[in-house]
Amino acid sequence: MENVTMLIVGAGPAGLATAACLSQFSISHVIVERENCSGSLWRHRAYDRLKLHLGKEFCELLHMSYPADATTYIPKNMFVKYLDDYIEHFNIQPKYLTSVESCIYDNDKKCWSIKALDMAKCMTTDFTTQFLVMATGENSAENIPMVSGLQSFPGETIHSRNYKSGERFYGKKVLVIGSGNSGMEIAYDLASHGANSSIVIRSPIHVMTKELIRLGMTLARHLPLHLVDNLLVMGANYIFGDLSRYGITRPKLGPMSLKSRTGRSAVIDVGTVGLIKKGIIKVQREVTNIKGRTVEFQCGNKVSFDAIVFATGYKSTTNIWIKNNESMLNENGMPIKEYPKHWKGENGLYCTGLARTGLAGIAMDVKNIANDINDMIGSFSN
Repeated sequence: MENVTMLIVGAGPAGLATAACLSQFSISHVIVERENCSGSLWRHRAYDRLKLHLGKEFCELLHMSYPADATTYIPKNMFVKYLDDYIEHFNIQPKYLTSVESCIYDNDKKCWSIKALDMAKCMTTDFTTQFLVMATGENSAENIPMVSGLQSFPGETIHSRNYKSGERFYGKKVLVIGSGNSGMEIAYDLASHGANSSIVIRSPIHVMTKELIRLGMTLARHLPLHLVDNLLVMGANYIFGDLSRYGITRPKLGPMSLKSRTGRSAVIDVGTVGLIKKGIIKVQREVTNIKGRTVEFQCGNKVSFDAIVFATGYKSTTNIWIKNNESMLNENGMPIKEYPKHWKGENGLYCTGLARTGLAGIAMDVKNIANDINDMIGSFSN
């Protein structure tokens, strides 16, 4: 049994930033991580060409900047190096291969009781803690939707978390399901490596450039979101023209408002739109059925494919192991309260990285959490 002041679950960017901020207040804590490394999503579940879609000034963890010579848009490998440097700088010591199996609040003892599996030693460790931070993020488990007839497909089916490069798909016909940033970039990467790629776009999306989003993030600090949205949409229309003829329509809400209200991000174009306009990447509507290699679409098209990539996002697994969270998380393991009031629950329970606000939102979460805990500990001592 380990009795700790604070337990952080997850050693991704959110958990690491929380640990660093607590260290600034000299608050003792333990951080546990089920994988054998920090930032496993970035190290092992991200495609090779990935770069941060926001400018580096919006993607720094608290109390440590990127190197002065860092590029504006940080590539995956540089971000992983930044996490390693962050851990070393703040002397963060995660307990790796430690998976939280159950967590419940003990009303009598006024603390959280946690059972965790030490996977290296195949033994259970019990923790009690006054404060608990859920930093496992919204990308804990892959989300693959139910598709009629998928089991009959004889080709390869993978989730985007397992996609690295389009090199091995050269000459193959590949369908990408999902038109968020990952889906659009994977479709481009496939085409760039000689695959015959198609992408399913079933919902309206905002297509922007990195420069437009960087401008929007900067202006949003000073102007109402609806004004920023108008400027961004005008800019996108000037750059891309009318994309509706290619099967891409815009949502009614502007890009910044949509992100703020729903967590849905604009798609950052990496060259995909140009290939769609040229007919190199084909846009398809929603999949209605699969029969063998033939995929049937809502528009009536029937196309044969060799592989399918599901760029359909992730889901939180927090609800599997934590109890007594009914006032904080919904049935999908996401905060009930809207950003920016989502981060604090009852009985010393907190969450960070669950508001679909990316690295920029994590910084605000962590700052709020660390300040709140420091204030509470100060009130106890007084």
